[in-house]
Amino acid sequence: MVRNAVRDMLYPGLDLHTRNRASLRHYWRTGARDLLDAGSGNGYFSWLAYRSGARVVALNFESAQVERARDFLIRHRHADPDRLRFETANLYDLAREERRFDEIVCYEVLEHLRRDDDVVAQFYRILRPGGVLHVCCPNARHPRHQAEVLDENETGGHVRAGYTKEHYRALLEPAGFAIREVVGIGPRGVYHADRLLRAVRNRFGDAFALPLLPLALPFVWAASFDPPMPFSLYVRALKPECPAS
Repeated sequence: MVRNAVRDMLYPGLDLHTRNRASLRHYWRTGARDLLDAGSGNGYFSWLAYRSGARVVALNFESAQVERARDFLIRHRHADPDRLRFETANLYDLAREERRFDEIVCYEVLEHLRRDDDVVAQFYRILRPGGVLHVCCPNARHPRHQAEVLDENETGGHVRAGYTKEHYRALLEPAGFAIREVVGIGPRGVYHADRLLRAVRNRFGDAFALPLLPLALPFVWAASFDPPMPFSLYVRALKPECPAS
């Protein structure tokens, strides 16, 4: 109970980029719909989608994260388990998925997967005609991502520096998607504030970084879309009502 009470105050945590990505709800639909959160992490975006009226299936390959999300959001916050489901699954196994969805949210996931084209093809298959795919990944041109040592063995790190608009077109359009928006998020202020928080957390622990959070949050609140050098790139893509045969 104490742990969940603390989580209530801090949720979704100290990561400012995660908090900034919440602004992308602007591009989501609202009301009753079936939504897949593909790579749900701590369940934050699943929770936001649930609050917007969706029936949510949240997939995560880490069973411990799935259980923590269930404990916090279902048992503690009393979300309806018929409308918010957390499941342990690997996105490479989506070929076995038989459910269909109106929206798919996939944030900061594809850069971890070598076979991103296979996953995107399955996204297209399980979306209903007229459905929407929301993807957010690192901006491949950001200096932070350009300097990153890549995970050649796909053990959990980034297998590529990220994506550009051109990369998104090359990935999504051959699968059948029609891109409607490509938006940059994560301005310089958010990047540097998050970098400072991470440095404190890594050296001294979360307890020492926590007092800095109120000072850092205004950078998130003031963030706007399409800064000069975005940290991440978001894309909204549609599955046509009458997909090409």
